[in-house]
Amino acid sequence: MIRRPTAVLAALALTIPLAAAAATANVADLEAGHYVLDKRHASVVARVSHMGVSLYTLRFDTLDASLDYDPAHPERTRVEASVDPASLDVGADYSQKFADEFLSADKFPKATFVSTSIQPGVGSQGTMTGDLTLMGVTRPVTFNVTLIGTGHEPLPLPLGQRAAGFEATATIKRSDFGSTFLSDLVGDEVTLQIEAEFDRR
Repeated sequence: MIRRPTAVLAALALTIPLAAAAATANVADLEAGHYVLDKRHASVVARVSHMGVSLYTLRFDTLDASLDYDPAHPERTRVEASVDPASLDVGADYSQKFADEFLSADKFPKATFVSTSIQPGVGSQGTMTGDLTLMGVTRPVTFNVTLIGTGHEPLPLPLGQRAAGFEATATIKRSDFGSTFLSDLVGDEVTLQIEAEFDRR
């Protein structure tokens, strides 16, 4: 006789691979609806030149986002996102100091992005332009976006939910937003790489 917990685990072992196999990168399979960020499966990473000899990598640990999608009008897709600059993580105990010096996180506790234009591209590719507000300054930024996949997740039990994941990349100049600290040592161009998984609600 199989105990109930064992039976559940066995069922999951069979179900999860099937659900994963059902995921697809075909934009036509992305369902309409309101999606919210799965913060456990999302990241915002930035890279900037350090003294011209290396790329310094950092990340932000506190973020949120939503996505509204209508397959009949993909160009009307709306994305809203926010990041807490104080959550800057450079892998050292001076992360908070850097957040204040480079991003004035003590004065501007939230950075936001609101999409204004979506341009579907070839296959799973496209571009997203929107207003990025950082350090109280708002400027347009265009991201190159790739649909990584969409499908039906098996969790939470019993019915799971629809999910979709994207990668978005862009390059900005920090000086455009008023960040000039250590400009003789730290580069002006910052590459942003966002990995975001959304759950449909």
